[in-house]
Amino acid sequence: MRVEVPVQVPCRAPDVAVPPWAAAGLRKTDSLEMKVRALLAERRQRIGYEKLLVVALKACQW
Repeated sequence: MRVEVPVQVPCRAPDVAVPPWAAAGLRKTDSLEMKVRALLAERRQRIGYEKLLVVALKACQW
């Protein structure tokens, strides 16, 4: 008699590297315009980073 038993398999999702955030190098003396531009760029970076994390997570949840 053959019995099917689920076995854990390690996830083979690719590593997602954390990008260098655009606002990480801001200083207090930077202009308001520069700070806003950096924060907007970082927001776009984070959205892309989160999408990569979701894809990596779904690769493990087949």
